[in-house]
Amino acid sequence: MQKVGVVGIGNISKIYLNNLSVMFANRIKLTSVTDIIFDRAEKAAADYNLKAYKTLDEMLKKGETDIILNITPPKNHYEVALASLNAGKHVYNEKPVCTRCEHAAHLLETAAEKGVRVGGAPDTFLGAGIQTCRKLIDDGWIGVPVAATAVMMGHGPESWHPSPEFFYKAGGGPMFDMGPYYITALVNLLGPVVRVSGSARISTPVRTITNASRYGEIINVEVPTHISGVLDFACGTVGTLITSFDVYSHSLPRIEIYGTEGTLQVPDPNTFGGPVFVRRFREEEWSKIPLLKSFSDNSRGLGITDMAEAIEENRPHRASTELVYHVLDIMHGIHDASASGKYYKVRSKCKQPASL
Repeated sequence: MQKVGVVGIGNISKIYLNNLSVMFANRIKLTSVTDIIFDRAEKAAADYNLKAYKTLDEMLKKGETDIILNITPPKNHYEVALASLNAGKHVYNEKPVCTRCEHAAHLLETAAEKGVRVGGAPDTFLGAGIQTCRKLIDDGWIGVPVAATAVMMGHGPESWHPSPEFFYKAGGGPMFDMGPYYITALVNLLGPVVRVSGSARISTPVRTITNASRYGEIINVEVPTHISGVLDFACGTVGTLITSFDVYSHSLPRIEIYGTEGTLQVPDPNTFGGPVFVRRFREEEWSKIPLLKSFSDNSRGLGITDMAEAIEENRPHRASTELVYHVLDIMHGIHDASASGKYYKVRSKCKQPASL
């Protein structure tokens, strides 16, 4: 059984700690935690009966760890992952895998040199909802996929998140924060992307925090907050993606896949469950499809658990190095296409993940 050390005790850590210590406890062993604020690590260690370390270096040298779960802020993903790989540890990063494509490529190279693995969030595509959609497409329920739409629009996290600044800095924005869920779901359903284009803008250069604890503080926006992209898939499907922190309300579906024989409504890719709807070309109503027997509740940790079992079984893990790098490449490509006014040819290669 693979042993896991957690780096970063922040907003997302609780669900990982809960699930890895309960839901997946018979498949993976949580051993230790560290955080730059040691009090947070100590509290988490006490709550989950773990060992707390003051630094990552100490954990890598003294801790009982096979895999490092890196849930630090995106700007720290690369350095934490690289140090862990160089120490001979497997790494599973929160999304995005890191903020720069050249850093992601270096992680791939380092992992190969050290004989270890890199994986990463999101793992929601492994849940019952999107896995049910994958089976429907693979079984031909909507014929050949012709087009797809994916839409994530809201008005930003500054009204509720305790520390929303990083959402508007490098590695943030709606594309890098929420885009991984949508693009990963699309790649799982349709396969890899070969070319993208896009347009992006900063709609409001200054944001005001409106949560209760920091009401009135100002954030200077450094990344695009409304991005529209077109994705050309290797299979021939044409996808449209919108991510925005500039929209108060909308009525568009999160993801729909349009085929030669019908349409598939895909559930929220930030969740593991449903609902899933299909409407075939001769039908007058949508049909709700029962979900496959799999994880449908909040099951964050499923991806690192699959990676741990893949290591033991000597098989590829589904939330793979190639997948997270491909998603990062696509996101940067849409931004680059907007800046250059040209198509961006996706450089990374990725196989469609194996279904569960």
